[in-house]
Amino acid sequence: MCFKISKKVLFSLFIFFIISAPARSNDELSEVLVYASLTPVLKQNSANSITIVDGDDVRNRGVLNIGQILRDVPGLAVSQTGGYGAQMQIRARGSESNHLLVLIDGVEANDPSQNDEFVWGTLSLADIDRIEIIRGPQSSINGSDALSGKINIITRAAKENGGEFFSQIGSWNTSNSGFNFNRVGEQYSIRAGFNHTSSDGHNISRVGNEDDGYQNTTLNINSAFQINSELSVSAVARKSTGMVEYDSDDDFDGLVEDQEKHSDFDNLTAKIDALYTPAGSNWRHEFRVAESHFDNEAYADDVKGNVTASEKSQVRYLASYVYDDASFSLLLEKEKEDWMQRGEISWGIYDPNQDRTRETDSVALEYRTSSLENLIIGLSGRHESNSEFGNSSTYRGELVYKISDVLRVRGLVGKSIKNPTFTERFGFYTNFIGNPLLKPEESVGFEIGMDYVLENEQIDMSLTLFNADLENEINGFVYDPVTYAYTSGNMNGSSNRKGLEISLVGDLTETLSFSSSYTHVKADQKNDGTRVREIRRPNHMANFGINWAPSSSVKVMMNSQFVGSQLDTYYPPFPANPEQVKMADHTLVDLSINYEMSDDLMILLTIENIFDDNYEEVFGYKTLGLGGSVGFRYQM
Repeated sequence: MCFKISKKVLFSLFIFFIISAPARSNDELSEVLVYASLTPVLKQNSANSITIVDGDDVRNRGVLNIGQILRDVPGLAVSQTGGYGAQMQIRARGSESNHLLVLIDGVEANDPSQNDEFVWGTLSLADIDRIEIIRGPQSSINGSDALSGKINIITRAAKENGGEFFSQIGSWNTSNSGFNFNRVGEQYSIRAGFNHTSSDGHNISRVGNEDDGYQNTTLNINSAFQINSELSVSAVARKSTGMVEYDSDDDFDGLVEDQEKHSDFDNLTAKIDALYTPAGSNWRHEFRVAESHFDNEAYADDVKGNVTASEKSQVRYLASYVYDDASFSLLLEKEKEDWMQRGEISWGIYDPNQDRTRETDSVALEYRTSSLENLIIGLSGRHESNSEFGNSSTYRGELVYKISDVLRVRGLVGKSIKNPTFTERFGFYTNFIGNPLLKPEESVGFEIGMDYVLENEQIDMSLTLFNADLENEINGFVYDPVTYAYTSGNMNGSSNRKGLEISLVGDLTETLSFSSSYTHVKADQKNDGTRVREIRRPNHMANFGINWAPSSSVKVMMNSQFVGSQLDTYYPPFPANPEQVKMADHTLVDLSINYEMSDDLMILLTIENIFDDNYEEVFGYKTLGLGGSVGFRYQM
């Protein structure tokens, strides 16, 4: 399939729609609060590029893999090594996967023992209220892990008494079942959800017939208590346990082959929030204690091998003062990270058994004002003192100008950082040895955008241009001729990520709505004067989805996703040098049908990868083909 389109043509079409189409006021848009700043702000008052995914839409699609949801988001590239639960990396605007911060109910969920990446296979989609995807520099708000953006996953809270039971079965002997219940009182609410997913999977290597399965059991609790008119307390916890089977390249020929290997995980994120709003005062005080725990054990032929674990503890105080059309926020934060690795001393003098700790003290400030006519300004800055890397500062500036009731332009510039991970500095895996001398990565980027709203078709349109330069980029595959192994190293020169995002979302009729987007990304790196294209970053990505409700009881959803060709690295047997390989473009089409048999019972049918497209997102790893499932949801 060939997919070539001129950026000039896209821009011309966008301007044509703005000039020729009737419009409706931005005031008619739903005022959605988002966590793009130190305190929640209205989406239309933020200069950030923001996409919100509704939890009901996720459940109605019936998918188990969040990658199928995130492929619809402008600017996000997905790379997965196989089927359900397999390692998946999400890259925002051509950046690295550990440049994207993932939060669950505001708790940082990136795993320090997994190279500071979020392990997507540990996430259940069953109890999600909404997902906020915020692209662009976020370090001034959230620190080191948010260099290129953040994804905030918000779980469902109790709104009324009741409960729900659901079950789903499908291809590859896949099942997904669970329940939740809600209890609401005059001064409290509590929701608890349970979900279990299992799948026999398929063979992710190109040869052989050994299937690679997956299991995940998740428990989620979300509670809130109103102590009095001024003080409220909330507590949220999410625990997931399970295992994922995988293959590896044990004969070092550059391709994975069938292996009897699996990895167990046991993760926990939790927090307690206290919110104090004094009566008659403009001040708002929030105090939070948050914890994240991650345990990972690898097995080969049922023999325990490498073990990693990490803990992240965070204490923060946030004070906000709101007056007239402006606000000022102050954040004080203390974070501690513990990391450990256990394993056999397989060769050389390198001992993988180690424990590491680092601490970070942070202070952040933000000022926002809309006192000038039609102009919103946001300024934020953060200073961090890290026990390993010393002092660093980041910043972000925002402008939103409302040209009219239907058109606004926005601009943003910011500096972000990413501290080297424990894995990059101290990790020891087969033929990889960490480098403790790494320096933090630094990025300065900007974006400009335009948003417009059409009237009769009820369509929201958005165009964003972005550009970011990264210094000290960390390459995790630097060959060391002394040890005959790979290590990590900071690259000389700068790496650039630039491109555009276009999205159109809206209602065509009372029963038919659509969503679509196109992303062009150019990501390259410069090392010792040579500039090369980054791997696993497709230049072109697009999606188109339709929601059709032919009757009050039937909903049909079709989603198609195009991913352009991309490069990956093939490591042939030693002593040959690594080679660049090209992975072909592919198009995925999913279909789901929801039928409400009654007010309490809904039937769900899904078909995934309808055209059975054979593709790879990571070289040598097969992905799932045509599959389907059927299930139900019963409200109690």
